[in-house]
Amino acid sequence: QVQLQACGGGLVQAGGSLRLSCAASGGISRMSMYGMGWFRQAPGKEREFVAAITRFGSSTRYADSVKGRFTISSDYVHNTVNLQMSSLKPEDTAVYYCAADPKGWALSSAGSYDYWGQGTLVTVSS
Repeated sequence: QVQLQACGGGLVQAGGSLRLSCAASGGISRMSMYGMGWFRQAPGKEREFVAAITRFGSSTRYADSVKGRFTISSDYVHNTVNLQMSSLKPEDTAVYYCAADPKGWALSSAGSYDYWGQGTLVTVSS
């Protein structure tokens, strides 16, 4: 079983920054072979795509709502994927989940990811 652990969530004021990290272990022998994604779910809303990075870190994709504010990156030496969030807005408040795609495609659809982390809560106050 692949294990993913997301951390870095917390309380931040609007306009602030926060960095989330996702560490992989267990069945992931080499994270570079996986596509990695970040999703979030706000209270009363469905889980939505945030950002993803493809196998080998060859390309990235972002939801329109976070383009220019969030940056996804991978650190294969430490087997982690990060999400740097800046210019945070109250509407960014959600539980953020990292996910792994063995196919390496890192699509925006949650159904394309096989493994999920527990999630970390990000709260943005106004």
